[in-house]
Amino acid sequence: MKCMRVALKVDVEKYEIGKGMEDGVELWTDVVTRGWFVTDSLVQIKKENGAIVCPYILHKRGKTFIAEGDYIITDVDGSRHVCSGDKIFDRYKPIEE
Repeated sequence: MKCMRVALKVDVEKYEIGKGMEDGVELWTDVVTRGWFVTDSLVQIKKENGAIVCPYILHKRGKTFIAEGDYIITDVDGSRHVCSGDKIFDRYKPIEE
């Protein structure tokens, strides 16, 4: 079966450190030691105490860590997820408001 994405109006914002866009952060050392995903391009934020943390978005399947160049997608129902910068405009077309 082939399907086409249903057209939904969503908010698309490029992730920026310090804007409070993430749902939380996790210590870099904890992220790296899990080892089940690529950590090379993850956003790393150095806190005042020297700890390095990685921001993430919470959704129904768990956490998605934010990588450099990622966008935060907010659906009309308020649910949020992450889309990489190299795929965002293949999946979402800007619209005039």
